[in-house]
Parts: sequence; structure tokens; C-alpha cells
Amino acid sequence: MDARKKGKRVIFSVRPVAILALGCALALSGCGGHKGASGTGPVGAGDTADGAGKAPSKVVNLYIWSDYLAADTLSNFEKQTGIKVHVSYFDANETLETKLLAGSSGFDVVVPTASYFERQIKAGVYLPLDKSKLPNLRYLDGDLMSKVALHDPGNAHGVIYMWGTNGIGYNEKMITALMPKAPLDSWRMVFDPAVASKVAKCGISVLDSPAEMMRAVYSYLGKDPNSQNPDDLALADAVLTKIRPYIRNINSSEYIEALANGDICLAVGYNGDVLQARDRAREAGKGIEIKYAVPKEGSILWFDMLAIPKDAPNPDNAYTFINYILTPRVIADISNFKRYADADAQAQSLLDPAVRDDPAIYPPKEQTAKLAVQLADSADQTRAITRVWQKFKTGQ
Repeated sequence: MDARKKGKRVIFSVRPVAILALGCALALSGCGGHKGASGTGPVGAGDTADGAGKAPSKVVNLYIWSDYLAADTLSNFEKQTGIKVHVSYFDANETLETKLLAGSSGFDVVVPTASYFERQIKAGVYLPLDKSKLPNLRYLDGDLMSKVALHDPGNAHGVIYMWGTNGIGYNEKMITALMPKAPLDSWRMVFDPAVASKVAKCGISVLDSPAEMMRAVYSYLGKDPNSQNPDDLALADAVLTKIRPYIRNINSSEYIEALANGDICLAVGYNGDVLQARDRAREAGKGIEIKYAVPKEGSILWFDMLAIPKDAPNPDNAYTFINYILTPRVIADISNFKRYADADAQAQSLLDPAVRDDPAIYPPKEQTAKLAVQLADSADQTRAITRVWQKFKTGQ
């Protein structure tokens, strides 16, 4: 998720994906949506951790979706390595991309969603990885890394942090009270006006992530999710125009609490975010049950990556941090805590059964076959999608 990440995006909220070709870079979406923002700024190689003029400290500057680590991930890293982590947070891939394209971001490790990552690689933003400094790469799932290679040929610039799907989070009780035979396993819940008009009474939310949402519409229409055809975009525009009166919220993070509290009954979101909403609702004990579905028409398979900017002030510390994250116990703890899938084959035996065996986190193979890897849009397509999305958001 692009808004990966998030919660994410929000948890991540990840997400989450995309600004866009440099100048227009701000238009796509995520994993999204999986996260929140702000935090301490980066510390340069010659800076001190406290700015008091002491000898330079060993630091690594991390820029990541908020709430996208286990509670003890950073403290354990600091204890084991003596490297201080200065972490800042972003809540949209566009925010990260803007900083990276401007140059001199001051960050050592960043966590872009793969479709944005693809475009940023072409812009020369990242340091090619010295894989001899990442011995824990041997643990990564080869099939998943081959999918990421569609964005990053040869996996030359990044490694998978977390991955997941986009789908529908819903409160079945609220929905069936309005529509007993609601198609809960279909994008019709959102994009068919005959359905959305009924469900709107209990609240529909969609991601504020134009590229990801456009792919959801394309899947609903039976089109290639990565279509660059203007005719397909025109059809998607028509779908969005018809359902706009029935959409209550357009946001990539607030839907987590809204679902958990029963303020809305349906949200297009990231699987990990919806599962957070489910868990929060259960903990509240108010009888609210949240479920997650990957629509039968298909959806997005997204990846959030770990990468090193080419101008990172502390690249050696960046390698140490990434290699630490790839340790099976470390990444398993993050997956267990955040309810997102990791790509570490060795970590699977360390996952809580409730995580490992949850099809909403690790989808079955027959479902995975219907998931498309979101590729980067062309600059022209990004601008066109942005125009359609702004029209949708404003209702004009």
C-alpha cells in the first residue's frame, strides 16, 4: 500500500504509489495509504545526534510510513549495532518522491512503494545495491523478488520490506441490513451505482490514491489494470462520475478508525489497514465485525521496498540497517505486529499462526493469480489520471 502503508499506509499504511514522472510526479497512489507523518529530521555523516558539537555519532536516517515497524524494532537495532536511528515519517508516496527528486534529502534508507520506486530508479535516485553487504538477501522469496524485478530489473536497487493487496473492508451486518444480497466479493460494491446507492446510507470510503483507484475501476470493467489506453480512462471516468454522490470519504488513512467505530460500513483500502480496523473493533467489544475481501474481478499486488538514495550520507549504516531488517526473526516480528506479509521465506515458521494462515494477509495461490503488479504509468497517463481524479474529488 500506496498509502501503503498505514495505521499505514496508515498502516500504512503502505500500503500502499506515485508522483510522477518527475515534474508531474505527484499523482499516483500505494500500499499505500498506509501510514501517518512527521518525525525527526535526518542527521548527516558529520553531524552529532544531539547537535551539541560532540564527536560524530553512528547514525542512520530512516524515512518510512508511520506505524510501520514493531514496537522494539529500532531499539533492538540500536542495542545490537550502536547505530542511532533518526526516523521521519511520510503519509503519501508523493511526499517521499518530492524529497528524493529534489536531491540532498539527507535520508539513508527510504521505503517507497514499488510502482513509484520504478519511476524513481529511472530518474537515477537510488544507489545500486552492493549485495555483498546484504548477506540476508538469501532469505528472500525468489518468486516475489521476480515480481518486483518488473519494477527493478535484476533487483538491483531495492529489496522487499512488506507486501500486500488492495481490496474491500466491510461491515457485513450493516451492509446486509440495507441490501441482504449485497455482492460482498465484488467491486460492484463500490463502482455499480445500483449497489453503491444503497450502501451509501451506512458510509463508503475510498483511497485518495488516484493510480490505485483507477486500477480498481479497470479491474471492475474487465480491463488491463495497467492500461494506458485513453479510451479505458474515459470509461473509468464515467464510472467514477456516476458513483461520486455515494462516496462519503476520500482518504487513505481515516478509514481504519471509521470502520472500527462503525462510522462507515465499506472502504476500499489496504489489507493490513483493514485488519487493523478488524482488530481494533474486536478489542473495543462493541459487536462490530470487520471483514476483508479481494474482489473476484481482481486487484493490485503491491510491494513496499527498502532502498538507499544515491546521496545517502551514511550508506554503510544503511546496509547494516537493511540487512538487520531482513533477519528472519526481525521481519517476522514486524509482520506479526503490523499484520502485513513479508517476503522472507525463512521467517514463515516464526510467524504467528493467526498471521501466517490468514488469507487476507497471505492470499491463496488461486487468488494471487488474479492480482496484478502495479507498474508505473507514463507521464502522460499520470497527468490524465490526475485530472480525472481531481474532477472526482471535487465532484465537478
